Amino acid sequence: MAHTIVIFGASGDLTSRKLIPAIYRLFQKKRLPEGTQIVGVSRSAFEHEAWREQLEVTTKKYVGDAFNDSVWGAFREQIFYQPGDIQEESDFHKLADFLKSIEPEGPVERVYYLSTKPQLYEKAIAQLGAAGLNDDSDGDRRVIIEKPFGTDLASAKALNIATHRVFREDQVYRIDHYLGKETVQNLFVLRFANSIFEPLWNRHFIDHVQITVAEEVPVGRRAGYYETAGVLRDMVQNHLLQLMMITAMEPPARFDADLVRDEKVKVLHSVRPKTGGDFASESVRGQYEGYLQEEGVPKNSQTETFTAVKLHVDNWRWQGVPFYLRSGKAMSCRTTQIVIQFKEAPHLLLGSKTRIPTANQLVIQVQPAEGIQLHFQTKVPDTELKTKLSSLDFRFQQDGGQEGMPDSYQRLLLDAMNGDASLFARSDEVELAWGIIDPLLAAWRSPASPPLQVYPQGEWGPQECTQWMTEQGRQWFDVCPVLRG
Repeated sequence: MAHTIVIFGASGDLTSRKLIPAIYRLFQKKRLPEGTQIVGVSRSAFEHEAWREQLEVTTKKYVGDAFNDSVWGAFREQIFYQPGDIQEESDFHKLADFLKSIEPEGPVERVYYLSTKPQLYEKAIAQLGAAGLNDDSDGDRRVIIEKPFGTDLASAKALNIATHRVFREDQVYRIDHYLGKETVQNLFVLRFANSIFEPLWNRHFIDHVQITVAEEVPVGRRAGYYETAGVLRDMVQNHLLQLMMITAMEPPARFDADLVRDEKVKVLHSVRPKTGGDFASESVRGQYEGYLQEEGVPKNSQTETFTAVKLHVDNWRWQGVPFYLRSGKAMSCRTTQIVIQFKEAPHLLLGSKTRIPTANQLVIQVQPAEGIQLHFQTKVPDTELKTKLSSLDFRFQQDGGQEGMPDSYQRLLLDAMNGDASLFARSDEVELAWGIIDPLLAAWRSPASPPLQVYPQGEWGPQECTQWMTEQGRQWFDVCPVLRG
């Protein structure tokens, strides 16, 4: 069956930097359905050939050595451009006519990708419906919506309602590129295909879980957006909660999109609501030095660029095991990692001959180099049973072959084209996530909010956060990427 990918916001950065390179690589690997056509839509005035030439330059830049002139020569013939303004209903009717003119007779599957400003999502969806572009009587119609999906619970609900007026839930694909990363997908395999891990994946053996998304760069030119978002909206509501759900979920009966997402939603249902003093005692908020000097930032801004939040998952598996979610800008390095901190051995068998005991850790590194590291105790050679912490490393890059590690958008775009929603967020999932974040946002904007701690750039956040963890008898895994590409 023929396929068409329609990208709204075609002249934007995401399209040239991520989407077209991902589609090109799928074509190069012969994974794209034969005859797939790509249609870009935006207000910019382009002819087909001009857009193809521009994309050739950017694709060559972003795929690097994987770019092949002859492959691009074949691929470019499948790229088209249709000028259009999301605000103009007539432009959507023109788009419908154009699609009919280039698509073959018979059923055609279409994917509409909203790579636009979030403020335009609702309008774009309504216009698709008004032009009949949601009609799936002659082939499936799906819509991919980029994050952020709403800015709070109320706006997320409103966007869900507007979306469902035009598309059924099974046609809606809310994308989070973190879920397309190999390490995140491998969490399913690590847990549910290995008998050595799953029996230990519970409150009996795990002391706590840390999920860190650290960014080395400051806010920079994104200050205008960041002032309206902050780290809770920008990172925690989507990326970190998604990683927590996959880490904490129960095994589904089978790997089916609805069953997988059912188990993820159960995790969010189990998160203990925060009340009263919980907001101050179970979270830390910070702002890096120099943020107030960024262009577009008010001099009295209270926007947080760092947070650490302690969540409790009140179910049979995780009762009493805290989940620490941490993210920040201008930190020591760029890394995304999940640390499974096991409990210490119940009895120190080797007595005074051993060094200070350190509990086992499983470090799942999502980026930059994707892989897994297991920390465990071994004997120091040529000593009387003194121990040291050693590690076993696994790097996905080593198993990636000549093709290397795929960009996350390759997997997610292909899944959307094939109708597999396993790695996409469902409407109830999005609303439950906002239901966790909204009370934190309200508490942090209230007169009784916890103090905004200032931290130097290039560190692991405020010193108060380290002290907060120490007071709980734990310590952060403040290690820049343990695995290198």
